[in-house]
Formats: sequence, C-alpha cells, structure tokens
Amino acid sequence: MRRRDFIAGLGGAAAWPLSAFAQQPAEMRRIGILMGLAETDPFTVKYGQELRDALQSLGWTDSQNIQLVYRYAAGDPELARKFAKELVEMQPDLIVGHTTPVVAALSQATRTLPVVFVSITDPVVGGFVASMARPGGNMTGFTNYEFSMGAKWLEILKEIAPSTARVSLMLNPDTGSYYVEYLQSVEAIALTQSVQATLAPVHNSDDIQRTITALGRERGGGLIVLPSAPITANIQLVIDLAEKAEPSGH
Repeated sequence: MRRRDFIAGLGGAAAWPLSAFAQQPAEMRRIGILMGLAETDPFTVKYGQELRDALQSLGWTDSQNIQLVYRYAAGDPELARKFAKELVEMQPDLIVGHTTPVVAALSQATRTLPVVFVSITDPVVGGFVASMARPGGNMTGFTNYEFSMGAKWLEILKEIAPSTARVSLMLNPDTGSYYVEYLQSVEAIALTQSVQATLAPVHNSDDIQRTITALGRERGGGLIVLPSAPITANIQLVIDLAEKAEPSGH
C-alpha cells in the first residue's frame, strides 16, 4: 500500500515509512490511538469513524486484519501520560496522537515506536520533530494551526461586535508556549482596532465558567478561544456559557 495514502487516511499530509503494513497483510496489525478529547465528544466519534472508513478503503478492516486500540485523555494531561505509557507497553505497530498534550506525553513515553500526530500546534517548537520537511526521530504528522489567524479572528470579532474594546484569549498555559504566537498576532492588529488584548488562562471547567462570567459583566468585552485542553474537551460548556453571558460581552 502507498504510505502517503495511509497518512492521508489519518488526516495528515506527512509521510511515514509504513511498508511493514503491506509486507504481511494476513497478520493482524495493531494501531494505538490516543485522543485528546473524551470518548463521547462528537469530534471523537467523527474522527474515529473517518479513520476506520479511510483504512477500510485501503483494505484494512478493524478486527479482521488490523486492531485499533483507543484511549481518551479527555483534556487531562495526567490521563494523557497514563494512557501514553499504557499504549507504549502494548508495543503496537503505530500510535496516533491527537492534540499537543497527548503528543507531549507520547514523546516522553517512547523514542522508538512510530507516532503520527494530528491536530497539534507547533511540532518543531514542541520538540517533537526537527523540522516538518525532515522530522527525524520517531514522530511525524501535520499541524493544522496557523498563528497569523489570531489577527483574522480579531477582525471577525470586530465585524460581529463593533463595540468590542477588550478581548481575552482563553487558553490553558500548561499545554505549551504556542499561545504567545497567537497573542502576538492579535496584538499586532489590536491597536488599529482600538482593542486591548489580554490572556485568560484556565485549567479546568470551573476556571472556564469564572472567566466567561466575569467577561460577561464587562462592557465591550470579547472572547477568543484558543485550541487547548481543557477548553477543547469542554467546548460545549464554553458555547453555553458565552450564550448566557450579559449582553455587554461578546
């Protein structure tokens, strides 16, 4: 089978040498999949089905000639480390890591098992690869975040709510330093939009609730939600709280 087709089935664009999968098609192969979201999260269900469908189209059927072993970190870095160790001990042929905290845990757990990462921020800054062109080591994959989008998010927010005078960037600072690039992107255009940009660090659902409630009490307050745990795992909570916020916030 073509290695780039397999990676495409995982949602990525990078190439990993997976010729071993094609050498003995009759033998059951095993892929460990460590998701950053909860098992019941709609995105988790969607990603899992898309992966199975893509593998099926390439001749790999779950429970027939391939075994897919799932674990779910649910936005908890401690769970990510626990399940990363658990999957590594199973010695699968390949591990798929979803989200930056998960890949960080896998990076600590193994330097030999092949890992394909998806939906992470900056794999070079994170130390997962030497470069996207030449990853080196045991990891490869793709990133779907572009830091310059921070400025565009602010522009869109101002179009939706022209009275926005302050914007908070909600994030979990424990998941990495990537948020600095987003903040710099927002700050680069904030002054031209007469907006003050600040960080709103959160670590759990209680923090999320307090932050949004406080923001809703401010006149001209706006919110930009950055991709990080536990926010990703509690995105529905963020949406519900934002809808209930006072009219002065956006």
